[in-house]
Amino acid sequence: MFKISRISFGSTAAIVTGMALITGLGASGAAKSVIISALLIAALADNLTDSLSIHIYQESEHLEKHEAFVGTVWNFASRLLGGLSFALIVAVFPLRAAVFIAIAWGLFLLTVLTCLLARERGVSARSEVSKHLVVACSVIALSKLIAYAIAIG
Repeated sequence: MFKISRISFGSTAAIVTGMALITGLGASGAAKSVIISALLIAALADNLTDSLSIHIYQESEHLEKHEAFVGTVWNFASRLLGGLSFALIVAVFPLRAAVFIAIAWGLFLLTVLTCLLARERGVSARSEVSKHLVVACSVIALSKLIAYAIAIG
């Protein structure tokens, strides 16, 4: 049986990281190839590191071996697909448009994921979506601020 918890960490990480990288690097004037490279590095290298960390944590919690493996694979796959979706947006669209499309795509995905989790937990989706979008928008704004601060300095 599919459990939304298997993709919640990986998907959230891919979504927020993708929006932050595109926004921050876009604001810094980075070329599309640099942004795509950063997204692919995050989708692979950072993803492998996080997946290994989750796997080791699950083992330390004495989670059944098969369940830990399945959770690790789902985490990796959800992050990989999320990261690739953002790289595709940057590859296909002009950079200025890609920033806005990526933010819209990311906020949409985060909203859908949050609604699914809220329904599974039996809590208010509106409240959960609001909290998660505030955090995601803060990360986006911080990424843009960092790019501007570096450009000034």
